[in-house]
Amino acid sequence: MSAPELAPDIETPRCLDPAAHTALRAEFPLLETCVYLNNNSTGAVPRAAERVLTDYWDTLRTWRDDVWQGWHVGLDRYADSVAALIGAPPGSVITDANLSTLLARVASCFDYRPPRDRVVTTDLEFPTVPFIFDAFRRYGARPVVVGSGGPDFDLDALDAGIDERTLLVCVPHASFTSGATIDLPRLVDRAHQVGALVVVDAFQTVGTVPLDVTALGVDVVLGGAHKWLCGVGTAFLYVRPELAATLEPAATGWQAGDRALTFRRSTGWAADAQRFAGGTPYPLTSLVSQVGLDLLAGVGVPAIRRHSLALTGRVLELAGAAGIKVVSPVEPHRRGGVVCLDVPDGEAVKRRLADRNMICSWRGWLRVGPHVYNTLDEVEVFMAALTEELRR
Repeated sequence: MSAPELAPDIETPRCLDPAAHTALRAEFPLLETCVYLNNNSTGAVPRAAERVLTDYWDTLRTWRDDVWQGWHVGLDRYADSVAALIGAPPGSVITDANLSTLLARVASCFDYRPPRDRVVTTDLEFPTVPFIFDAFRRYGARPVVVGSGGPDFDLDALDAGIDERTLLVCVPHASFTSGATIDLPRLVDRAHQVGALVVVDAFQTVGTVPLDVTALGVDVVLGGAHKWLCGVGTAFLYVRPELAATLEPAATGWQAGDRALTFRRSTGWAADAQRFAGGTPYPLTSLVSQVGLDLLAGVGVPAIRRHSLALTGRVLELAGAAGIKVVSPVEPHRRGGVVCLDVPDGEAVKRRLADRNMICSWRGWLRVGPHVYNTLDEVEVFMAALTEELRR
């Protein structure tokens, strides 16, 4: 397989400067134990997270009521750091335990009344999305699933499925099964033409694929820390500020009110993304996740993307040389950070590779997801091991 042609707007893929890359790798102890190419499922966590955990324990074992002010500062810092990463203004992002909680909170903002009661999704969603919107059928929502059953998005069918009856269009930025990315500018333009709102699940891309929510004009973006953001157990929600001011979630909690931290009864909603908060937050996961996010911000998502494309491009080349079928799009602008491979008895192959300390994942296809701290050497060692396993 020859190297794929680049789209005109994508710089030539290249790895990070070796000295800087060595220093970055040293921050992730997991890399000392295995060839870890499972970042599309669970990313590595930097060693400095241990200090955060120790400090948190020091707080838990003593009187701690007054530390909440500092914890709230940490929660806000993490949310605003995510906002900066995705091109959003400060105050437009809120965090919570997981994406399901946040998506259900967004879904609870709307009256699903004809004629605008349809929620258009694709057949490439993570199971969270169809499950939640199926539950909202009891309130009048009418989910419409669009797709061809293939590994790529059917954009023409999606365009055709979005009309004046559509309230929400909920799509992944990239498919969790194939790594294919969706054409967000085209989708946002089509949805907004008919007055529909666009909700994007960016869990599979944020941290390895550039995303500028303000430039795109996207309405809602969700994602989380434990994949490409090198964090743990926390998810985020961005709502376009002009839209946020008009929404009132029915699934809510006391911290969404306008006077929450005064401990008096709120008389209205918080002015910004805080209105999408729930009850008492759990600060630890944001505090831990800040460590990985700071490291990534120091590299910059454009540089991360160039490094990622160099590594996934090498996966494609080696798969082609070995005669392994590639499921993901080969064009750089149409794939995220993962390459999915169609191999016989793939789940067993994944387990045998793990026995050799070669870590990837299986979701119908074998998924190979290198991140910014991985090397071309690791990719080549992994692909050699995979080729050996397929010849057994």
